[in-house]
Amino acid sequence: MALTNTGISKAKPGKKPSKMYDARGLFLLVNPNGSKWWRFKYRFNGKEKLLSLGVYPEVTLKRARDTRDEARERVARGIDPSAHRKAQRAAGRERAKYSFEAIAREWFVKFSTNWAK
Repeated sequence: MALTNTGISKAKPGKKPSKMYDARGLFLLVNPNGSKWWRFKYRFNGKEKLLSLGVYPEVTLKRARDTRDEARERVARGIDPSAHRKAQRAAGRERAKYSFEAIAREWFVKFSTNWAK
């Protein structure tokens, strides 16, 4: 049976983490502290893997399902969603290293020592 927004909001934490399953590998992990994490379970190259999709309610049920579908498409194309996410983050950090702000700060530190007050 698929999850509903009402069922998710009524979910109470227990003494141990519990899982509320949706479909196609998507589930909601309800922790004892009350936090609710979206997870996607998939297999890639014969290994079982988990991908975190965010925290409920910041990530809605619809958004979690959409993200799961995108990840399933990547798996079908032979791309590991976890490795893809790591590559995107690394590329973002690399772009930030050469942003205008970073270069301007470097320039300021280099030349501001010779300026008059």
